Amino acid sequence: MAVPPTLEEKLKSLPQSPGCYLYKDVLGEIIYVGKAINLRNRVRSYFQKGTKHSAKTRKLVSRITDVDIVVVDSELEALVLECNLIKQHRPHYNVRLRDDKHYPYLMLTLSEPFPRLLVTRRIKQDGNKYFGPFTNSRAVWDSLRLIYRLFPLVTCRKSWNNTPQQRPCLYHHMGRCPHAPCAGLGNQPEYRQMVDDVALFLDGKQDKLVKQLRTEMEAASDNLQFERAARLRDQLQGIETLIERQKVVSTNQADQDIIALVNDQGKSAVQMFYIRNGKLIGQEHFLLDGMEGEEGIEQATADFVKQYYQDATYVPKEIILPTHVEETVIIEQWLKQKKGAKVTLTVPERGEKKQLLDMAAQNAKLALDQMQATSAAEHDRTLGALLELQDALGLDSPPERIEAFDISTIQGSFSVGGMVVFKDGKALKSDYRRFKIQKPTNTGEPNDFAMMREVLTRRLKEAQSGNPKFNTLPDLMVIDGGKGQLSVAVSVAAELGIELNMIGLAKQFELVYKPGQSDPIVLPRNSQALFLLQRVRDEVHRYAVTYHRTLRGKNATMSVLDTIPGIGQVRRRELLKFFGSVAALKNASVEQITHAPAMNGKLAATIHKMLHGGAA
Repeated sequence: MAVPPTLEEKLKSLPQSPGCYLYKDVLGEIIYVGKAINLRNRVRSYFQKGTKHSAKTRKLVSRITDVDIVVVDSELEALVLECNLIKQHRPHYNVRLRDDKHYPYLMLTLSEPFPRLLVTRRIKQDGNKYFGPFTNSRAVWDSLRLIYRLFPLVTCRKSWNNTPQQRPCLYHHMGRCPHAPCAGLGNQPEYRQMVDDVALFLDGKQDKLVKQLRTEMEAASDNLQFERAARLRDQLQGIETLIERQKVVSTNQADQDIIALVNDQGKSAVQMFYIRNGKLIGQEHFLLDGMEGEEGIEQATADFVKQYYQDATYVPKEIILPTHVEETVIIEQWLKQKKGAKVTLTVPERGEKKQLLDMAAQNAKLALDQMQATSAAEHDRTLGALLELQDALGLDSPPERIEAFDISTIQGSFSVGGMVVFKDGKALKSDYRRFKIQKPTNTGEPNDFAMMREVLTRRLKEAQSGNPKFNTLPDLMVIDGGKGQLSVAVSVAAELGIELNMIGLAKQFELVYKPGQSDPIVLPRNSQALFLLQRVRDEVHRYAVTYHRTLRGKNATMSVLDTIPGIGQVRRRELLKFFGSVAALKNASVEQITHAPAMNGKLAATIHKMLHGGAA
């Protein structure tokens, strides 16, 4: 294949330095990111005649039209940069963790005086401690409930500094929040010790935690602190019960991560076992994109290790892999830098570690088989629904892209429109759009037809203007409503000179209306096409209602404070931050309001009076 002239010139001037290279296609999109000790030799090797590349690499080379490079000082810096660039650009030809940015984590808010345990999907350098990632959201919430049962951490989402601000809530009286920092009852040293115990628990160091809790319990008993001793006893019993259920898989009491990778019919999965102190404390499986064939297992393994441990909250002393990787030395250096201690990548041939690896591989195969079976069933069901819909509506082809529209309002106030998109029978949330009605009715009587006309006109005019957010027209437009709403949609499209397949879906009896037909289409109750239309209709209704409630809630929150003289943007923000909500502010006394930032006694009295029905 001939190399483009501009690319050929760049190949001649590449430096012999370590760094990263970014291949681009004809559209300028980054399709592959790699690293090299010698950029010149590595990049030029892709284009040398006679080189035997894999099928995937040949496809990659055929699409390369340009290359950018980033020079660094060492191979270790190149590895770190490569991880960041792959995470940022998610190139098509790199092996990638599927949707890795959405995996949930548990966050221990160590930056707060009385830390809480929260679920998050973003890791930040903010002084908090993170645990994860987890691929199963249910497992995250189960862990959260278990920890709150064993350790009575603060459960509310407000931030407290142990200054008395309100009476203890019900959680305190139930024994679920004995420290109650909202009422100034917190023992911060004791609470911090409990937070350290939670961190040990989540790190999988339950044996160490058991010894520590037993020592604390005995000390509390000796000091006649019987209530504290009883709480520690209950925690101890709960943790010991959990430990008894964990499987002992290693006799050397080591901390290890086991990584097994399987590939089947273009689909790839990784199974991880987490072993702490010789016990299997958990497992997760991850799906990979961009891997083709068994010959890519070595590279896929290396890529997974780099991407997973880039954000991993804990790095064990030993990581057991299914195959040797070319970058073993540099990856070990990188992991050592992250952990602050030596980390070893091991590929066992026999013995206990090999048995663990085989067990992980069996689980990876089961996870992949289950995923493929679920995917196949979903595909058959969705394709069947689209074909059935095509036949029922008399379309030329199955509707690949379906757009649905709905209006949400209360007597003409806070009126909004929602647009959702389904592609190949699945929700395409990146293409969802919402509309704030610009011409609300002032009569107190909502005009659904006028609002639907406005939304559809704006949507189709944006498409005609070339707006990239709206330029793809649907194969089928679904209007939530009966003949009236559908006739509005038909007239809007006619006025703009756009031909579209449209239907109206009436809420009552689930009747489908087509333009120009007086009688509705009645789909069978067990019809997959009807089920698909119901999912689309319910989703657009949910989306529109959610936006409507958001606007209404913002107005309710802001309007109360905006009517109070002396409350500007800064004070309003500080009040809401301090109390958490207008409801909490309303329940506060004048003295409690006075403690808020940027507040004085006179203004606090005015706020209290206004919130309780008085005049300023």
